[in-house]
Amino acid sequence: MPSRKRTSPAEPERTRREAILDGAFNAFSRRGYRDTVVDDIAASARTSKGGIYFHFPTKEAIFRELMRTTADKLISKVEKAVAAESDPIARAEIAIRTVLATFAGHRTTARLLFLDAIGAGRAFQAETNALHARFAALIEGYLDEAVGAGIIPPLDTRVASIAWFGALNEVVARWLLAENPARLEGAYPTLRAVLLRSVAVPETRIAAVPTESGPGQFPEAVQ
Repeated sequence: MPSRKRTSPAEPERTRREAILDGAFNAFSRRGYRDTVVDDIAASARTSKGGIYFHFPTKEAIFRELMRTTADKLISKVEKAVAAESDPIARAEIAIRTVLATFAGHRTTARLLFLDAIGAGRAFQAETNALHARFAALIEGYLDEAVGAGIIPPLDTRVASIAWFGALNEVVARWLLAENPARLEGAYPTLRAVLLRSVAVPETRIAAVPTESGPGQFPEAVQ
C-alpha cells in the first residue's frame, strides 16, 4: 500500500500567514497604508480579525513583513537575472534593467515600496533603508569586480553604488507620482548612459546599447 505524503504541522500556519499577507497587499493597494484598517485586511484575506492578530500583533507588523518579503523577491529576481553573466558591468546593467522592468509591470508593488513606505512615516525607515542598502550592495559588488578587472578606474564604489540607487529611486518615484506617466522602460537608455559615465565606463561600450532582440532586452516582470 503506497504511503501518503505527510503534511508538515507548520504548513497550514504558513499558508494562512501567506494568505494574510496577500490580503494585506490587496488592501494596502486599494486604500493605502494609512487608510487601511485591520478589518479591511481580514475581509481581503477572508479570515477573522482574531485570525489576523494570531499571526501579526499590529497592522504595522504586517506592513513590515510585506516590505521585507517584497524586497526579498526583488533581490532574488535580480540575482537570478545576472547569474549567467560574468562581465561585472553587464551585471550592473542587468540589475538596473530588471528593477525597472519589475516595477513597470507591477506599479502597485513599486508604490508599496516607494510611496506607501515613505507615507507610513519613520516607523518603516529601517525597512526602507535595508532595501536601499541591499540593492546598493549588489551594485557595489559589481563595481568592485569591474575595478579589479581594470574595466573602470579605481573609485569609491560604495558612494557610487549609493548614487546609482538614488538615481534609480528618483526615476521610479517620479514615474509613480506622474498623472500620465510615460513607459518606465523608456527611461532605461538615458539612465544607463548617465550611470555608466559616472564610473568612467568607456564611451565605446556606452554607445553599444543592447537591442531588444539581444541579451539586453527587458526581462519579463515578476509575478
